Amino acid sequence: MDLKSKIILIYGPTASGKSKFAVKLAKKINGEIINADSMQVYKELQIISARPSQKDYQNIKHHLYGFQSVKKNFSTGDWLKLINKKILDLRKRKKIAILVGGTGLYFIALTNGLVNIPNIPIKLRTKIRSLHKKLGSKNFFSELIKLDPLVKNRIKPSDTQRCIRAYEVKLFTKKSIYSWFKNTRSLYEQKDFHKIYLDFPRNDLLNRISLRVQEMMKNGAVLEVKKFVRLKVPKDKTANKAIGIREVKEYLNKKIDFEEVIEKISIKTRQYAKRQSTWARGNMQNWNKMNPTQLKNFLKKF
Repeated sequence: MDLKSKIILIYGPTASGKSKFAVKLAKKINGEIINADSMQVYKELQIISARPSQKDYQNIKHHLYGFQSVKKNFSTGDWLKLINKKILDLRKRKKIAILVGGTGLYFIALTNGLVNIPNIPIKLRTKIRSLHKKLGSKNFFSELIKLDPLVKNRIKPSDTQRCIRAYEVKLFTKKSIYSWFKNTRSLYEQKDFHKIYLDFPRNDLLNRISLRVQEMMKNGAVLEVKKFVRLKVPKDKTANKAIGIREVKEYLNKKIDFEEVIEKISIKTRQYAKRQSTWARGNMQNWNKMNPTQLKNFLKKF
């Protein structure tokens, strides 16, 4: 298999082994790794975000990891500008770009282009999320179709994130999200990409998540969150959404004990992994879906 002219994209739910697989692949095809995870950009969140360490790099160059301050927001648009420069740089140096992460919107922006939708006010977004919670998925979807008929047959009622996004865009901009999509273009052709989706068996993934959370706590997650608290990061900053921060804060404030914080982070992470998988089923149907055995066989080809 010739991947020399390709941009490799590796996506999968959290704890599915994306980073390790990317390193193995990079060694075989003269590649360098670029981050596609929205929380691993923050320099102060090494442990909480499960960002690869220098040891994990195994002498493979990694880009866009741990460079942004938690006091600054970092958007999909910000990432896309940097990623395009990185891909150009790697191509000039005859290196293969391997993008790895669990932020699906990053990959969609890269492959399909970024929709330049105005920022939706946080108050409105919160209000719509509360409405979804109150109505439930089925009834919320019915209201969404009334508001934006173009959504019908394009989004599933069970796809919470996309339903909420479509609702808030239509309500705020008076224009369907699909009207915004219409004129969006990527800098690349679809043939430029080789897309891999890591499909880990559910039970195995849940075990891996439990082990990861225990390792995080053992390796200093509490101290990392203590330092984060001292920074007094404004509430509207994206870094606050990192799984583990709120839960460790509760532990530090003596609201829950150590075992409870592990359980809470594990539950949140499992829920996140499920959302990632659900999102992928709706948005990554043309990706190469691979289980662990297939990944091993894929590496043997090089």
